Amino acid sequence: MANRLAQTTSPYLLQHADNPVDWWPWSPEAFEEARKRDVPVLLSVGYASCHWCHVMAHESFEDETVAAYLNAHFVPVKVDREERPDVDAVYMEAVQAATGHGGWPMTVFLTADAEPFYFGTYFPPEARHGSPSFQQVLEGVAAAWTDRREEVAEVAGRIVADLAGRSLVHGGDGVPGEQETAQALLGLTREYDEQHGGFGGAPKFPPAMAVEFLLRHYARTGSEGALQMAADTCSAMARGGIYDQLGGGFARYSVDREWVVPHFEKMLYDNALLCRVYAHLWRTTGSDEARRIALETADFMVRELRTAEGGFASALDADSEDADGRHVEGAFYVWTPGQLREVLGEDDAAFAAAYFGVTEEGTFEEGASVLRLPGDTGPVDAARVADVRARLLAARAERPRPGRDDKVVAAWNGLAIAALAETGAYFDRPDLVERATEAADLLVRVHLGEVARLTRTSKDGRAGDNAGVLEDYGDVAEGFLALAAVTGEGAWLEFAGFLLDIVLEQFTGEGGQLYDTAHDAEQLIRRPQDPTDSATPSGWTAAAGALLSYAAYTGSEAHRTAAEGALGVVKALGPRVPRFVGWGLAVAETLLDGPREVAVAGPVGGELHRTALLGRAPGAVVAAGEGPGAGAEFPLLVDRPQVGGEPTAYVCRHFVCDAPTTDAAELATKLGG
Repeated sequence: MANRLAQTTSPYLLQHADNPVDWWPWSPEAFEEARKRDVPVLLSVGYASCHWCHVMAHESFEDETVAAYLNAHFVPVKVDREERPDVDAVYMEAVQAATGHGGWPMTVFLTADAEPFYFGTYFPPEARHGSPSFQQVLEGVAAAWTDRREEVAEVAGRIVADLAGRSLVHGGDGVPGEQETAQALLGLTREYDEQHGGFGGAPKFPPAMAVEFLLRHYARTGSEGALQMAADTCSAMARGGIYDQLGGGFARYSVDREWVVPHFEKMLYDNALLCRVYAHLWRTTGSDEARRIALETADFMVRELRTAEGGFASALDADSEDADGRHVEGAFYVWTPGQLREVLGEDDAAFAAAYFGVTEEGTFEEGASVLRLPGDTGPVDAARVADVRARLLAARAERPRPGRDDKVVAAWNGLAIAALAETGAYFDRPDLVERATEAADLLVRVHLGEVARLTRTSKDGRAGDNAGVLEDYGDVAEGFLALAAVTGEGAWLEFAGFLLDIVLEQFTGEGGQLYDTAHDAEQLIRRPQDPTDSATPSGWTAAAGALLSYAAYTGSEAHRTAAEGALGVVKALGPRVPRFVGWGLAVAETLLDGPREVAVAGPVGGELHRTALLGRAPGAVVAAGEGPGAGAEFPLLVDRPQVGGEPTAYVCRHFVCDAPTTDAAELATKLGG
């Protein structure tokens, strides 16, 4: 027997390929082995940039004694939650139901039928704080398996029955309307942190999707309160430690309410969603800060996360080596006053400490501070700030870098494509549109490949073994539609339609409800189905948004009907838990506005096309092109001639069209500009 992870494409699994534990990847063969040996399966789920996953691996999975016991009494199975979100979702639901909380690493003991009977998250090497040691857990589970098998089977059966009973209805009658979005706004207002921006207390997560809803709601209704919450939250995050003040890009979340100390891992999905939302905030308000953050975040993604094949890597680790060679969280990012002096000299160090909030006692650990902009320094010399920032960034580049999870996740690349395409278009950065196009090409070439179904991940240009889930189809379609709007290339509209047809055929159930896995996917103990938005749009709401946009582009009744069926769940959840269905509410705003269909019979990148892209109408779709072939690229351009030989824009919604216009200012007015 040997560890079987060396053949996998997951950076997380490869991190465990040298463990003395005889790991199996998730596979029918692993469960067959458990049946043959009559032992339980130990399922360990994590991901490459997870701090406590590294800790447990070092303490337990690298320990020869623990590994020997584990190998003798269990079949150990390792899963990367980012490669198999379906497996993760099913067992996380069981962990949360049993223990009241969840998280990673997730540790679950299963029967050979994949039925869970004992759960936990991180287990320490020695018993502490009332938590048993990992070795004690292993011995306890092994004893129960040997001596009380009937009890184990009963517990497993009860859990599976409970999960099976949780099937979700589609969320009530009809689509969300004015009343539901108004109630959702009220709910967000109640949870809003007036002092520090954002929603709820610590830990505080960047609420990109809720902010997108607030911006769309403001665009449709003129609600100043919605805009204020969006703008103040974005400004507080931009000035906080959650934002990398030297290199751009956002960390995963803030451990405090004030956005001071982040959990330092940087995820592609957070940065893609936030890049897009800051670009949309700039489109709404013209804020220089929003423009800067959108561009710096886009540049961060391209510089730090782009892979050799043109896709975007999943994440940067929180941990890296400090000056003493210890692997610790945040080492790459934090500064002491002494380190500032070393790089900048006495005067500039004092200036930088005041500007970036670096104190003698430190805001993080061991006297180090996270750089932020506390904002109490009065007027500053912009040239001096730029010089100091450049010198600190150069010095930081000499530090050992955090590890990078190089796998390309389809869904998250879809989000990045949308963000980079729009940011590039708004700020006249064709290089960003090119990077978006290259990532889209990679998804078509490698993730769609020969099989005409989406593969969830790839690494080094090689497709992984796992089928795409609903969020992959929804987010990639969203990215392709944004790219079509910006580039005027109808092929992206066609690819989006191809993916959304699969959503209709493979992921849609009765009455509009959606499933996270395809009808023909591997059958788990329960078919996962989660409509709530967490760190990313749920597959359910991502698909609803893409279906709605595609219907506006093509006039397809089937896609419009599917989008409306899916939005029933937002009608049910929006007023009750608006923070957890932010993208769904943003899509609801698009539905309430039409969405507007903008056809520009004129050059791609011309004044009218740019004006259309900068329109604030929620979720408006834009098609641009000229000449006899334009209608073949975009159905919206059929029978839309130029007026008097001038580039001409047509705006329609709800089957009614305004008079065509050749005037950019008039078009901006029609689109809320």
